[in-house]
Amino acid sequence: MADEVVLLDTWASMFGMRVRIALAEKGIKYEWKEEDLRNKSALLLQMNPVHKKIPVLIHNGKPICESAIIVQYIDEVWNHNPKIMPSDPYERAQARFWMDYIDKKVYDTWRKLWLSTGEERETLKKEFISIFKQLEETLGNKPFFGGDMFGFVDVGLIPFYSWFYSYETYGNFKMEEECPKLIAWAKRCMERETVSKTLPDEKKIYAFIDGIKKVLDSK
Repeated sequence: MADEVVLLDTWASMFGMRVRIALAEKGIKYEWKEEDLRNKSALLLQMNPVHKKIPVLIHNGKPICESAIIVQYIDEVWNHNPKIMPSDPYERAQARFWMDYIDKKVYDTWRKLWLSTGEERETLKKEFISIFKQLEETLGNKPFFGGDMFGFVDVGLIPFYSWFYSYETYGNFKMEEECPKLIAWAKRCMERETVSKTLPDEKKIYAFIDGIKKVLDSK
């Protein structure tokens, strides 16, 4: 029996992009269901009753939630090449650590920066840039975070690249000036068809979040 794979997601979600990249890396066919997060579907609420968030991967009727967990699940279930997780236990632990760092630091700090003004924005901008500088230091001179091969941390971080233009515009800084090695890494990742075909246009992302911001500011 063929696997039935469904992804509940929304186009602009960097967390959903992770899952789409992982599925593309493995060559897995799936049904993509766009969610309206202001009017969540009954299926989403049924499949992720705890957090009620996307993405959710439904594999043969069973839901898997949280993007980092989903990516690991995909690598374990469809365990053919290319591998996403490192084979060495220590390297796997390190990859999970840095994915956790990305999850705890990047999105939440960006959201605070996005909603801030004045001195608070300047303080948050410095904090936000320092997060990416730490990631750049972790990358070092390696082509990818895991070394020569595109892997788990790369899958975790590269979707944020489609948001860099928005970060720069709201924060009034240039990522390439602050973190040139990280930008070079992102461009290497974009050479992969699985990445370039998944990430939406940066200006489309900006228009999307700018529209949300205007609605919030008008309230």
